[in-house]
Amino acid sequence: MKKILFGSLLLISSFSQAQIDFRSTEFGLVVGGTYSRVRNAHNPSGPRFSVLGGVVAQVPVGITQQFYIQGEVLYYGAGETGKTKEAKGRSGYDAVYANNYLSVPLNFKAYFSEAESEFFGLIGPRFNFLIDQKVKNLPTGRDYYDPNVVNPQYPNINGKANSFNFGLGAGVGYSYKRQLEIALKYDIGLSNTYPNLVESWTLDPDAQKKKSEQVISLGVTYFFK
Repeated sequence: MKKILFGSLLLISSFSQAQIDFRSTEFGLVVGGTYSRVRNAHNPSGPRFSVLGGVVAQVPVGITQQFYIQGEVLYYGAGETGKTKEAKGRSGYDAVYANNYLSVPLNFKAYFSEAESEFFGLIGPRFNFLIDQKVKNLPTGRDYYDPNVVNPQYPNINGKANSFNFGLGAGVGYSYKRQLEIALKYDIGLSNTYPNLVESWTLDPDAQKKKSEQVISLGVTYFFK
């Protein structure tokens, strides 16, 4: 996965050496929703639905109107809950592990043609800076999931989220007259969301693994002309 991230950065870097017309930068607003989970983290571990919103700018690359570098600055809700079928009716089903970020994705964007209304693809890294972390309704006996609690029995284990993490995202979308766009993206976390959440006393091998935050998002963007 690190090779993929390096490749995407290299791709963006190579396009940065091409003809970029900053005078033609387009600005817009984006809003949408997110569906997120965290691998190997809490038990039970279910999805969280949240929102995203912020500003976007895209800069054309080359002389055609087909390739762009697109950057965004977003409020970005992620994390997970305890809502799984297996946990329904049990302690922890109503748990919420909400991670809210200032998120900065940087994508290479390619329209499939120069047509005014057209599909497009996106790929690039995402950098997340933690704004706040909200945890509630923890399962019984899992108070160390709370980032604000130090359990004397497990003093070195806690559910505090990393203040910074990064990942790689890819997606597809459709543009209507290069002004109103909708995009579906999948982002996979490449860093450890909960570096201190290592339950070494359990027999579950997943408890020892990196906690990867993964998000599916659907966003609608409006570019000002």
